[in-house]
Amino acid sequence: MDYILSVIQQISVGIGASLLLFVLTLVFSMPLGLLICFGRMSKLRPVSIIFEFIISVLRGTPLMLQLVVVFFGPYYVLGIPVSNTWRFWAAIVGFSINYAAYFAEIYRSGIQSIPKGQYEAADVLGYTRTQTFCKIIFPQMVKRVLPPVTNEIITLTKDTSLAFVLAYAEMFTLAKQVAAAQSSIAPLFVAGLFYYIFNYVVAYVMNVVERKLAYYQ
Repeated sequence: MDYILSVIQQISVGIGASLLLFVLTLVFSMPLGLLICFGRMSKLRPVSIIFEFIISVLRGTPLMLQLVVVFFGPYYVLGIPVSNTWRFWAAIVGFSINYAAYFAEIYRSGIQSIPKGQYEAADVLGYTRTQTFCKIIFPQMVKRVLPPVTNEIITLTKDTSLAFVLAYAEMFTLAKQVAAAQSSIAPLFVAGLFYYIFNYVVAYVMNVVERKLAYYQ
């Protein structure tokens, strides 16, 4: 037990870094995903094609590659030297735009699953398009997309370990360093246990939210 506590103490900074990356990615990617969804569903065909292409690129290329592009892009494109501060924000930007693409498609599926009759009923009642979306479509969409959104959030928890490609000192990177220094794989199991516990908490919270929103069942 003392050994486990010692390992946790050594990787505690990384745990905080992973949690910060996780939280900020959700804060930025979820609303950004909604904006991308609107662009993807635009009735203007050129706009829709552009956003469809963006989503295709973000979902079709490795997240690790996107992180590298975001980090080195300012230097190679604009000649701006990179810094340690940018290392952190590059991770946030890379994760946010990647997950925004996935959230956008989840939102789109939720919106398109709403029967057209509800739009027609809202129009008869004199609702504007904004009122229809905010008061009728969006609440139902949220209920329908919670399970796939939960899956993406759980995946994000584990994907934070990919920030190592930018030399960002998240938890798993520190666990690997401790494991190498001690010639033991125990720190990796401790890190794995943290991922499991955190994902269990996330799944539990999202399940509670899902039950709260199932007020017609």
